[in-house]
Amino acid sequence: MIKVLIVDDSASMRMFLEHILSADPDLMVIGTAGNGEEAISQADRLAPDVITMDIDMPLMNGLDATRRIMETRPVPIVILSGVLDRDEVITSFRALEAGAVAALQKPQGEGHPDHAWEVEALIQTVKLMSEIKLVRRWPQAKKGETVSPLPETAGIRPSQTPQVVAIGASTGGPVVIKEILSLLEKRFTLPVLIVQHMSPGFIRGFAEWLALSSGLPVHVASDGVKLLPGNVYVAPDGCHMLVDRNKGIRLSDAPPENGLRPAVSALFRSVTKIYGGRAVGVLLTGMGRDGADELLIMKKMGAVTIIQDQASSVIYGMPGEAAKLDAASFTLPPAGIGALLAAIEKQSQ
Repeated sequence: MIKVLIVDDSASMRMFLEHILSADPDLMVIGTAGNGEEAISQADRLAPDVITMDIDMPLMNGLDATRRIMETRPVPIVILSGVLDRDEVITSFRALEAGAVAALQKPQGEGHPDHAWEVEALIQTVKLMSEIKLVRRWPQAKKGETVSPLPETAGIRPSQTPQVVAIGASTGGPVVIKEILSLLEKRFTLPVLIVQHMSPGFIRGFAEWLALSSGLPVHVASDGVKLLPGNVYVAPDGCHMLVDRNKGIRLSDAPPENGLRPAVSALFRSVTKIYGGRAVGVLLTGMGRDGADELLIMKKMGAVTIIQDQASSVIYGMPGEAAKLDAASFTLPPAGIGALLAAIEKQSQ
């Protein structure tokens, strides 16, 4: 049985979530809390396998409670956001930065058309996150600090000078992407395309959160937009993000790949078709194998391919599958990936 602690300031929402989670034979709700202070106390006393955490609560909010729990007794925390407005969504991403492992919208009531799949998403997320027994953290590179050893980039031939960066990520990815982009200078000239598997409703807030720490313009991708140097494009909810022959963005409602839309596989395949070896493919932390096969194709075409290392990955699924295929030119922690992208971009000038 997976032991779950529910944290929410609404008594009715606590009852609703307990009803949903207790209906699954693999889950057992062992306690509830109405604010962040109670959450800290209950987490220490009950030792749950997973915590569902509200954001906006009295006495202590979900962000501060997450920070305290991760400092004292690390446990997988799933953020449940009730209102997908800008402030709460950005706060949800700050909670991820503090150590939470996933963020979802609270399920709608039983009469809502999205109720069934939102309930399923919550149950599956709680189960999957319970498997993360140790939430690993990694220090960010200090300003002016050299990441050592810096990977050798001299082997990249001029004919393969990258013209685009494509990044794919799932669970644990938002914080890693934020760190990577924060290490790129404002003069970075390559367009960056990102597919981040995420619960619907969070993408716009994700882009805004990235923009707060990056010197690069960050956009939710729109169909037909021309790729601009040094701009970051995040795939929107429910659409594959592709590149057309004119090096613009094309959004597609083609069937999901690996059960996902947007899919990293679709992005990597499209980038390979248009740019060949003149690309950089980056596969980060996440469950499953989305993008692994396509990263290998990118490598065979002469592209620079990078995966996140196991030690810094919340879940070593996607990069691990790529590693099994020998699809990566480089295996690095987030700070090393940022440093390598910066070095490659400078060499391409």
